[in-house]
This record gives sequence, C-alpha cells and structure tokens, in this order.
Amino acid sequence: MTETAAPSTAARDDSLSVFDRTLYALFARHADAPRHERHRRDYRGTDLRVGFDLFLARVYGLSWLATLAAAVPFLVVVLALPRRTLDGWVAFAEALVPPVAALPVPRVPPVVLGVFAACAVGLVAKRAVVLLGGRYLRWAAAARRSNIDRTLPGAVRYLHVLASGSDGRRAMLRRVADTRAYGETAVSCRKALNTAAMTGNVNAGLRRVARDTPAQNTLAPFLLKFGEHADQGSDALRNYLRMESRMLGHREDRARQQAEGFLELLAEIFIVLLVLPALFVITLTVMSVITPGLSATVTTPAGTTTLRGLVVYGNGAFILVVGAGASALVASIRPPDQRVGYARPDTTLGMLSTATTNPASATLAFVPFGVAAGLLAVVAGADAVGIVLAGYVVYAVPVGAVAVRRARVDDAKDRELKDFVHAISGHVSLGRPFPAAVELVARNVDLGPLSADVADLALTLRLTSPNTGTDEDLRTAALDRFVERVGTPMAEQTIGLVIGALDAGSDTGTVFEMLQSEIGRLYHARKALRSGMIVYVAVGWTTALLVVGITVATGSHVFDGFAQLSSMANLDSVAIDPNAIDLARDRHRLYVTTQATMLASGWFAGTASRGRYEALLHSGLLVAVCYLVFAGAGSI
Repeated sequence: MTETAAPSTAARDDSLSVFDRTLYALFARHADAPRHERHRRDYRGTDLRVGFDLFLARVYGLSWLATLAAAVPFLVVVLALPRRTLDGWVAFAEALVPPVAALPVPRVPPVVLGVFAACAVGLVAKRAVVLLGGRYLRWAAAARRSNIDRTLPGAVRYLHVLASGSDGRRAMLRRVADTRAYGETAVSCRKALNTAAMTGNVNAGLRRVARDTPAQNTLAPFLLKFGEHADQGSDALRNYLRMESRMLGHREDRARQQAEGFLELLAEIFIVLLVLPALFVITLTVMSVITPGLSATVTTPAGTTTLRGLVVYGNGAFILVVGAGASALVASIRPPDQRVGYARPDTTLGMLSTATTNPASATLAFVPFGVAAGLLAVVAGADAVGIVLAGYVVYAVPVGAVAVRRARVDDAKDRELKDFVHAISGHVSLGRPFPAAVELVARNVDLGPLSADVADLALTLRLTSPNTGTDEDLRTAALDRFVERVGTPMAEQTIGLVIGALDAGSDTGTVFEMLQSEIGRLYHARKALRSGMIVYVAVGWTTALLVVGITVATGSHVFDGFAQLSSMANLDSVAIDPNAIDLARDRHRLYVTTQATMLASGWFAGTASRGRYEALLHSGLLVAVCYLVFAGAGSI
C-alpha cells in the first residue's frame, strides 16, 4: 500500500465527516501537484493518523477560511475610512513608486480600492496558511526525528539482551514496540511489524520504515543492518547489536554535551532578557521627567492609560513570554527517559486521598485554596495584581511542595533500586532461581522506601507454580505490578528489560549482568543531569533576587530624588513635567514588572530542577519573597 492509496480509501470511508468528504472532493487534487512533493516527503516522516491527501485538503479548506476572515473585515475597515486617509495611502504608494504617479490613472473609487486591497490581503493569508501547513509537517517530522535519536540507544540495548534468548526478529521487534519508554522508536517498530503482517516479510517492513523515517542517519541504517545480520544468524545479530549499542552510547554522550552547551547559552540569554526590562522601566520613568510625551494618554480596550504605562505593562507581558519560552526549551532538553509523569486517579475521592503524594492530584485539590486566598485579598482591598498573586502563591507553593516530596521519595527508590538489582544479580549468579533471590533480598536487605515494594514482589512471585505452565505469565504480572508500585522511569526501563528478556528465554545471568550495567548507566546519567541543572536553578534565583534588589533600591531612593526634581517650578535650561513622577503609581508599576520577573525566573529554575510541578514552587516562593521585600521597604 502506498502513501496515496491510504488517503483515497480513507476518503471513501463512511466514518469520515461530511465536512472532511467535502474538503477531499474539492481540494484533494492538489496533493499530486509538484509543489507539494517536498510536503509529501515530510509527511512520510510523521505519524499522522490521516492520509496526506486529506491533510492537504484540510489545509486548503482552512486557507480559504483564513482568506475570508482576513479579506472581509479588511474591506469593511477600508470602506469605513475617510477619503482623505485613502488619498494619503495612495500618495504614499506613488512616493514609493514614482513612475506610477506619472501615469494618467483616474481617481480610484473607494470601493474598487477596498476590493483590490482586500483581495491582496486575502491572497496573502491563504498563501500563509498553506505554507504554515507544510511547515507543520516539517516540524512534526523534526520532532519525531529528535525523539527517535534519543530513544534508539535504549531500544538497541534492549534488543541486545533479547538476542540472547530464543525469540526471532519479529518477536524482538514486538517487545520493543510494546515498550512505551522507547517512544517513537517503538512506533517505528510497530509500523515495520504492521507492514510485515501485510507482506509476510519482516525485511520488507524494515526497508519501508527505513525509507520513510525522518531519522535517516540513525534509525534507517540500523533497521537495514538489523535485517541483514538477522539473516546471517543469531551470533551475527548479537555481535552487531553489541557493537551498535556501544556506538549509539557514544553518540548519546555527545548529544548530551551539545545539550549542555545549548543550555549555557540559553541561561545567558535568559539573564539578559530578564534584567533589561526592569532597567528599561526604571530608565523610562526617569526620562519621563524631561519627556512629557511619555505621559500622553492612550486609549486601550482595557481602559485609558499613558504611553509609559502601556510600555511598562507590555514589558511585563514580554517577561512572562520569555519565562514560559525558556522553561519550555529547558523541558525539551531533558531526556525523555528522565521525565516523570504522574497519573491522576479517575475518581474525586481518589484524587483527594492522593493530594499529598501525587502532584497531578494536588493540581486540582489545591485550587479551592488559591481561590479562597484571592477572595481574602479582595476583602483586604488588594488590586487586581495583588489578588492574582495571592491566589497563585497559596495554590502554587503547596502543589510544588508535594512534587518535591514525591521527587525525593522517587530518588530514594531509584537509589535503592540500583542496590536491589545488584543484590539480585549476586544471588542469581550463584544459581538461585529468580523468585528465591527476590525473597532472600526482601528478607535480608534493608532497602528503605523500596522495602515494601520488594516485599510485595516477593509475595507475588511466591504464588507462581512451576507445574501449572503459567509461571511465566504470573512472573510477568508480578514484575508489572512491581514497576507500577515503584512508579519511576528507571523502574520501567530496567525492570521492563527483565520482563521482556526472561519471557524471551534469555539466560538469567546474562540478563542481570546487562541489567547491572544499564541501571548503573541510567543512575549516573540522572545524577549528572541533576548536578548540571542545579547551576541553572541558582541562575534563576540569582537573577530574580538581583532584579528585586535593583528595583527596590531604585523605587526607594532614585524615584524620590526625581519626584523632588519634577516638583521644582523653575529651571532655566530643562523643561520639566511636574506630573511626571507619581511615587505610588510608579512604584506599583515597578512592582508589577518585578513580580513578572519573579514568575519567569521561578518557572525557569523549577523546570531546570525537576519539571513543571517544581516550577510552581520556585515561582510561588519568589513572588512571596518579592512581596515581603517591597512591603518591608515601604515601596507598596
């Protein structure tokens, strides 16, 4: 089946909506145009659930909608403008293109001019949407390529362990495809197996995925060589996987070093972008003494303010955007095998009962506390900024504290998990069965917060009966339960490796020998990442406290001096605006800018530390510190 066959079949499917079938009938012909050939190649590297023809038909439908949305309002606006404004635009165009002014062109009616301009704007909007659709395919393919490059090394190490068992290449690929920790690499293996199911040839599936994958420098050659060495026998495949896992490990280390260098550059830019807005607000306030134009009234949808006030609040919005963008970049740099996700219970009672141990539950459970704090701020007479910040602090700090507490428990479990694996490996190397080794470790070794989970694993494994023929299934279920109870990415990757390898019939000693190496690598990589990220936590806090110090000192001393200067009636050489400095107003604006900096710095520091949940804690604490400092200095 080719890429074009699937969309055609999909388009005739009754499950498609009338809207999709209409778009397909109108615009699907564009998919065969030469200008979309590159878009088709980019589409092959994505994992979209719709065919290329239907996707492109939707893009063209959206482009016509954008044309109407841009052209009609523009036409109305042009027709509503006075004639002198249109004549001014025409004169400006003639000044830009002098030969046009020399032509004997009659006076253009406003309707004709409006229709012409609206058509031009609509065509630009239509073209922009089509280009954005193609760019979206390229972004999706690039994101998938990045995910494959980061998950392929772990998948190859897993395949190396599986190669010591009795499974064939199809079963090995199926085990990788069923492992969530391998992300888009698992999706690629699933695609290869689906193609193999239709063609009856695994190598055909591997070649198809190698042709279409966006990771042409990593996954594509690996899949082709995997098929070639599998044809040569198990020994050749095992040796190839050993060599490939080492090479990908070195490439993974280089990629980690490049990410660290990028993060250093990001931190430097972040500091500049956060410090400059506060200095700009201070400079703008001081310059308003000798520049009365900055106090000119400006009407906005939110009300009337001055030009200086508009710039100040725009500065605050810019700071928040910088903080959110920097946090998103830091989160994307973190390797996927070190990102922790928490599942929220489906029931309200379950959510409330886990609010102090599960950050995902805490994000909902503590919302009433934030709302209550905002209402108390209203009663206390706070302004809109104070109300929002009070609710944010009371909500964010407890949620972040729950996340930190859970992260410390998970760190302790991962540390003990490494010791647990080493202890199990020692018993297995002496010839003891795996269930007996687990029971001995559970009874004789103190594993701290992991002890209860290991005891539960030992009890569950004891229920297996080697005479029923189902002990493998029960063992797999016991290990799955253990992984779920531990709940960390390291447990899923390492114990999941044991499950697949033992089910594949791999030698137990070989499995645990490989597992010791894998868990040691993961643990040390996690510690190295944590140590490196602590620097950027300090960067976020230092930047925030520096801005607080600058703004408080300026608001307490510099603004007082310029307020006195602006109140002086007679100066010979300088025109002074006596209303330029209003201490209460300007200190409040400076306070707003500083609080925006606190939020941005807290998001950056918390995301660098452990993720978005801890970003709430850092930003909430910095907002509270900023309020206490400003209130203590009498600046608010």
